Amino acid sequence: MIELGDRAQGFRFLIRDRDTKFTTMVDEVFTAEGIRILKSPPRAPRANAFVERWIGGLRRELLDRILIVNARYLRCVLAAYETHFNEHRPHRSLGQAAPLRALPRPGRGRYQGHPT
Repeated sequence: MIELGDRAQGFRFLIRDRDTKFTTMVDEVFTAEGIRILKSPPRAPRANAFVERWIGGLRRELLDRILIVNARYLRCVLAAYETHFNEHRPHRSLGQAAPLRALPRPGRGRYQGHPT
């Protein structure tokens, strides 16, 4: 909390797992600042896997390659990345389609003996 300083007031939630390293004393520090503690479900190791994957991709594909100068610029860049991720970027699990686009029809394409 010391490192956050005045910015701690901008946080409303802390999402954390149920690791024993987080004692009640740690929770009390955050709740004293008015931050609500949300714990991941018990015995659910993959509960945060999807968001961790998205954040990892965001870091590798965008944040490691661009200099962010202020919060307004960060919001603008994140909005553009979100649009790119959902509407244009191909995803292996979707047959190289984007999440907000129609999936390719099965049985068509270069690898099915048809030219694309």
